[in-house]
Amino acid sequence: MHIEFSSAAPASDATLAFTVEKDGMARLASSLVEASALDLLKSAAKASRFEGETGAIVETFVDQGGTARRLLLIGTGAGSEMDYEKAGGALTGRLLSSGVTQVSVDFDSAGASAKAVARFAGAAAQRSWRHDIYRTKLPEKSKPTLTSIVLHNTPEGTDAAWAPQKALTEGLELTRTLVAEPPNVIYPESFVAKVLAEVEGLGLEVTVLGEEEMHALGMGALLGVSQGSVKNAQLLALKWSGKGAGDPDLALVGKGVTFDTGGISLKPGAGMEDMKWDMGGAGAVVGAMKAIAGRKAKANVIGVCGLVENMPDGNAIRPGDVLTSMSGQTIEVLNTDAEGRLVLCDALTWVQRTHRPKTIVDLATLTGAMIVSLGHEHGGCFANDDSLADQLLAAGKASGDLLWRFPMGDAYNKLIDSPIADMKNVGPRGAGSITAAQFLLRYIETGVQWAHLDIAGMVWSDKAGPNYEKGATGYGVRLLDRFVADNFED
Repeated sequence: MHIEFSSAAPASDATLAFTVEKDGMARLASSLVEASALDLLKSAAKASRFEGETGAIVETFVDQGGTARRLLLIGTGAGSEMDYEKAGGALTGRLLSSGVTQVSVDFDSAGASAKAVARFAGAAAQRSWRHDIYRTKLPEKSKPTLTSIVLHNTPEGTDAAWAPQKALTEGLELTRTLVAEPPNVIYPESFVAKVLAEVEGLGLEVTVLGEEEMHALGMGALLGVSQGSVKNAQLLALKWSGKGAGDPDLALVGKGVTFDTGGISLKPGAGMEDMKWDMGGAGAVVGAMKAIAGRKAKANVIGVCGLVENMPDGNAIRPGDVLTSMSGQTIEVLNTDAEGRLVLCDALTWVQRTHRPKTIVDLATLTGAMIVSLGHEHGGCFANDDSLADQLLAAGKASGDLLWRFPMGDAYNKLIDSPIADMKNVGPRGAGSITAAQFLLRYIETGVQWAHLDIAGMVWSDKAGPNYEKGATGYGVRLLDRFVADNFED
């Protein structure tokens, strides 16, 4: 989606939209349309009981020299940044496949801030993303037509506010593409190739480890998950040094299981196709790193992805096997479908030993128990530091990627003690998301602030949202970008 800011009046027949705050119809005015047309639009609003509610839309047509001209009102509610974001997404949702190719939006009577208008534009662009490349018989009326949004009468500073939103949108598009692609297209090595092509020229320092290098480092947990697949495991690191040389202050670590059959502990067949998005945590990490680098954030951050495919095979790990992780700790594998924590634990050890970050946030589609707990409304947050948890929850509210914090403690930690190894990879049925987090905490070194985000219910949606179509949501990119901006930038 092309976003343009213009001081020129749109063409006389251009589709034109006006933003209206709650109960703001009396203030609606515009120099871009004749008074008679605006009066007709106001009448349509009254007939539709439109009062400027967030995301509500009224649409009508006026005669423009014998041609029907489309006019719309978009509600922006209380006028917050989030309200404008929802309104921008609603506009694209309404017009994306309407036949309209360009819409002009007038902010003349909106009273919006530059950041609010930029978020409107960002959501409008983000909502246009679709993954139709494999659909060869898409009906003509279902094909997207809207390619451009032109913003008029925007407040001073909107251009500057748009730049980080543009970078964020590009990061979201990368994440969504990775999550949406089928598993025969995205597997560990192709994931790396796709990401490197997308971030080329942004100034990121790239590290890629193959299986030989990981064997030498003793990454027995990550490689144990991968050993049943013909696809080679990879560890990908993207380092951004926006404050100059030195160790990163923050590490973002993502689970990248590009397809998860469950291994020998095979999942049921029904719904297994969804497991192409079991790399959603890694997808969010690389999308966030693209956004951070794209807007030249004044922060030192590294993103690390452990990338594997979990397959059943004669060489796959079995329930009962004991693996030795890079940290030296041993793991009794009771369920090969609890593989994400095995991938993450070695990635966590690697980034701590190699880059010594003070703070780590990992993201993973880790447990089905998280969906049972929170559905598809919040990601789960686990942390060893209250201030870090508070920062993440605040970033979630500000960005729209919501989180809910869960407890941790010794009572839960004891549930993963093993009689023959240092730990089991699963605990009892109860508190499954918490015991998974406790497992990861055992790999965090003393003095390191750490949070684990279980996003199992959030990376894919069966219905459209404020800034996404059905399918891959890009959850986590906005959250991480906001978390970095609020807490790590000079």
